[in-house]
This record gives sequence, C-alpha cells and structure tokens, in this order.
Amino acid sequence: MAADSTPPTRAAFDAPRLRTLWSFARPHRGTLAVGLLLALAGSALGLATPMITKWVLDALNDSASLTGPVTALFVLLVVGAAVSYRQWCMLGAVGERVVLEARESMVRRFLRATVPALTRRPTGELVTRVTSDTVLLREAAAQSFVGLVNGAVMLVGSLVLMGVLDLVLLGTTMAAVAVTAALFALLMPGIGEAQQRSQEHIGRLGGLLEGTLRAIRTVKVSRAEERAAERIMADARSAAEYGIRAVRQEALAWTVAGSGIQLAIIAILGVGAWRVGEGKLEVSSLIAFLLYAFTLMEPVTTLSQNLTSLQAGMAAAERIRQTSDLTAEGEGEGEGEGEDTTGAPGRGAPTGRPADCDTGTQVPVLELRGVSAAYGPDAAHAVTDVRLAVPRRGHTAIVGPSGAGKTTLFSLVLRFLEPVDGELFLNGRPYRDYSHSELRARLAYVEQDTPVVPGTLRDNLLLARPDATEEELRRVLCDVRLTEKVEALDEGLDSPLSSAHVSGGERQRIALARALLRTPEVLLLDEATAQLDGLTEAAVQDCIRSRAATGAVVTVAHRLSTVVDADLIVVMEAGRIRARGTHEELLETDALYRELVAALRLATTTGAEGAQGPGPGSGGLVGSGRGGGAGDQEGHVVVDARVAHGVQQ
Repeated sequence: MAADSTPPTRAAFDAPRLRTLWSFARPHRGTLAVGLLLALAGSALGLATPMITKWVLDALNDSASLTGPVTALFVLLVVGAAVSYRQWCMLGAVGERVVLEARESMVRRFLRATVPALTRRPTGELVTRVTSDTVLLREAAAQSFVGLVNGAVMLVGSLVLMGVLDLVLLGTTMAAVAVTAALFALLMPGIGEAQQRSQEHIGRLGGLLEGTLRAIRTVKVSRAEERAAERIMADARSAAEYGIRAVRQEALAWTVAGSGIQLAIIAILGVGAWRVGEGKLEVSSLIAFLLYAFTLMEPVTTLSQNLTSLQAGMAAAERIRQTSDLTAEGEGEGEGEGEDTTGAPGRGAPTGRPADCDTGTQVPVLELRGVSAAYGPDAAHAVTDVRLAVPRRGHTAIVGPSGAGKTTLFSLVLRFLEPVDGELFLNGRPYRDYSHSELRARLAYVEQDTPVVPGTLRDNLLLARPDATEEELRRVLCDVRLTEKVEALDEGLDSPLSSAHVSGGERQRIALARALLRTPEVLLLDEATAQLDGLTEAAVQDCIRSRAATGAVVTVAHRLSTVVDADLIVVMEAGRIRARGTHEELLETDALYRELVAALRLATTTGAEGAQGPGPGSGGLVGSGRGGGAGDQEGHVVVDARVAHGVQQ
C-alpha cells in the first residue's frame, strides 16, 4: 500500500468545495427555500415563547387575567409542532432525492465510461462512492444549508430580543458567544480534513476487500488469509484513526460550544441579580432573558451540527464529483438517440448517418489498417501496425504467446480502446462513422473470464437481446448442451445465478448462448472453450462451425481443438502480426507457430497420460461438485494425433 500523503490544509469553507456541494442541492433550491421559510417560522414561534412567559409573569404580578398569555402559549405549541413536522418531512425527502440523483448520476457515468477509465480505479472504491459517500451528502445538501441560515437567524433574533430586554446583559452574552465562535472556527478545518481522509481510506478498503473476495480461492490455497486481512485492516485502522480524530475534534467543538453557553448563563445570573438588586431590571425581564440564554443553546447547537455535517458533506461531494472525470464513451456523439437494445444490426441507428457500404462477399466484414494502440498516453504500444481483414464468413483464429496483443486486438474491435494510429472498418465503413451502440449491435463477445451478470439465468441470456422468444432460448441452450441442466432446476430459466454456484464451464456456455442469441455479424470468442469438458467442447465446436458457415467468427485461442479447424490462423508476437495461414501452412513456414503447437501437443499428451486423476468437469448450476474430466482428455488425444501428423509432415 502506498504511503499516505497529507493533503494540503484547507480553509474551513473554501469556495470551490462549497460550490461543489451546492451543485447537488441546486436543483431543489425551490423546495429548500420553502423549507427555510418553515424553519424561520418555527424559529419565530420559538423566539416568541420567552416574551409570552414574561407576559404571564407580569400578569401574575399585576393580578390580571392569564387567559390571554396561556392561550397564546398553547397556540405557539400547536402551530410550532405542525410547522416543525412539515419542515422535517420536506427536507428529509429532499435529502433522499439528492442521494438518489447522485447515485443515479454515478451509476450511469460508470456504465457509460470507457473500459480503461474504469479499470484504472479499484472497483470497491467506486462502489464506496455510490454507497457510503452519498449518505454523508444527504444531511449536508438538504439540512445543512437550511440549518445554517435558520440557526444564524435564530441566533441573531435571540440576541436582538435580549437587547430589547437589557443591553448590559446582552453585552455580557455577546462576549461569551464571541469567545465560543472563535474557538469553534479554529476547530472546523481539522474536522473536515480528518473526515475526508477517513473516507479515502474507506474507499481503498472497499477496493482491497472486493479484489480479495474475488480471488478468495487463490488466497486460501496460498494460505494468505492473515496477510490479506492485514492489508485490508491497515486501511480499516487508518479510517478508524482519522474517524476518531474527527470525533475528538467534534467533541471538543461541542464542549466549547456548551461551555460557552453555560459561561454566558452564569455571567447573566451574576450581572442580572446585581441589576435587579439595583432596581435597574425587573425580575420578569431577567427570567425572560435567562430563557433566551437557555434557548441560545439551540441555535448554537444547530450551527455546530450543521457546520460539522457540512464539512463531511463537502468532503463526500468532492469525492463524488471526481467520478465526473471518468471519460465517457462517445462523448459528443449523441449516442443516446435511438440506442439499440435488441442486438439487431442497424436497428435504432440515428438518422442522418451514412448507410453501410457494399456488404458483398468481397468486402471484409471487419478490417484493421495499420492499427497501433496503447493503454495510456505515455505507455508503450500494445499492438503496432496491425493489418488484418476478416472475411464475411469463416473462422479466424488468433494465436500467440502471452502478451502478444491478442486481447488488445479484441478491445480495439469492440471499441473498448481507441487506436493511436491507423483505422478500423466494419462493412467497409470507418469505425468513426458508427456510434458505440451501433457498432456493438453488430458484434457479440464472449470474454475469457465470462462473469455472471447479477440476476436469473434468463436475465443473463437476454442481456443483449431482451426480445428473444422462448423458442430461441431453448435453441441456444440446446446448442451449448445446457438444456438438461436448466430443466433440472426448480425455477428453470428464472433460477437466480451467482458466481459461487456456477462452474467455469457453465459460465462459458451461458456466455456463448447469450452471444449466439444475438445472431451478430461478427462473433468474438476469447478462449470460449477453455473450461469445457471434451464432449461439451465438441458440441460447442460444432456450433462455432455452423456459425462460421453463415457469418464471421474470430477466436483468441490456446487450445489446439480451436486452432486446427480455423479457416485462417493469425500468429501474433510482441504486438505485431508475424504470420498468417492455415494450420498446415503455418506448420511449414513459421517457427513460432511450430513451437506453440509443440508445447500444446506436449501438454495435451501429458494430460492424457494423467487422465486417471480428477479433471475439469461441467459442475452444476446450483453448486454441485465438479466431476472427472475423462471426456476432456479423450478430446485432446484426438487433436494431438492430428497435430502430430502435421508436425511429421
């Protein structure tokens, strides 16, 4: 973990941070204004109570009727309660709407951001912005602005009415309040800084915890539970340390505020008693003044509460606003218009865009012309001068050692990454003429990790094509050999899924079924059969061959069973294409390909010899154990025989 760097000391309320916080409350300024008026009305009713009390005392002293002052006190009580109830409901609802809007803004920003922009930050930290920081925003954006204005008005109103009763006692009170305010102002910056640092460590804690839980099997096998826990707890302890620091400073601020008011009351009692003894002040006025002094605690408390809440809210608002720096896909392209959600090519395309160029069989469905790309402005090229044409029909396999640039090539095709040089074409039309949505409506992708999307099995299958029929769902499930497993589930397609209950092979088949449901122009498969047993892989290969007969299939492959049947094999090394051809041609002409095949053949032969041991099975959709992999080994032996024959040639 990187060492902490102490942030620069900020003023208690520097204007940029305050403007950032106000930007969340600004859309609700009308409601906040009404809430402020209600708060001021409630404060006015509260300020009238000591004067009515003085009226009661004067009536007793003069033996006058108490009906008027008692009735007035009852009216103040009832009206004040109604106003307070309405104000709290209104401001509470505003706070929840502010939180909802902030969360919606961040969620949409995350989902529309570019993949590199998202992957540069820990997932757990982004989640913390949505869950934890927005809670701190609630009180600050909805209550603090109104509370500060209302508290200030109530404080000034109390002091004015105290002045009406006795100026000497007012001077005594002002001296105590001034000392309290000065001490409070000195403490505020430290509270805000400590709360911000605490939230930063909570964000890092979320990132570390999320990553550790995702790799929990590796952590356990490595016996690294304690080390992982210590890494996470280091941020937890730092968050607690700064939280305790903030609590101590808040406690000190509250103690100062309370002590200041108590000091003022003691001074008022002493000076007031002296003035009553001198005949310069009535007893009823002294009692009313003391009531104002006691109620002075309310505006001081309100101000201190809202000032500390505002500090926490400004820190949270700043962290939330930082997410707006995430680069969004297609900014300035107007992608929101007519976005396609069905997966049908061209459907929902915005008007005014040029139609696809000639889509005859002679025009490649996908073409890269001198494409180079990097993962940052100062980073080295991940791929360099890639020139590749993918025919409209057929199977193209991309092979190469780790780090050769295969996944980067897919990132370019899917427009997760933009090229720094060269250009990509779809149906002879430059990528820049497509929006991201239009482009991806023509592509389907099965990624290597094949994550499960939260929801049911049906939700996962319909993710890219929500209008698919039951018959189409049954067809793709049959193609990937999942029909029997789905029928065995109590809720069938509506069974909830989670990564913990789905084997790796099942995740790959679900992802492949989802892609096949799209009927795309180009099907992109990144090691889509890596975790399948031999029999299931054979069925999936038949499915791929069937798809390649009617459209384009591009695979990143390490398994020989995927490579040998490809119509075109592209060999990559160090970010460049070094050779291309069929399996037999490359065995004859390219040394690297022969080495890759020899290594895979050796691994396959070793795996076949060890077939008696446990192997990767298909698992169970609801958490059943994984079976033996004899079928997988048998499938590899068949491929090995073909490859061996090719090498001998």
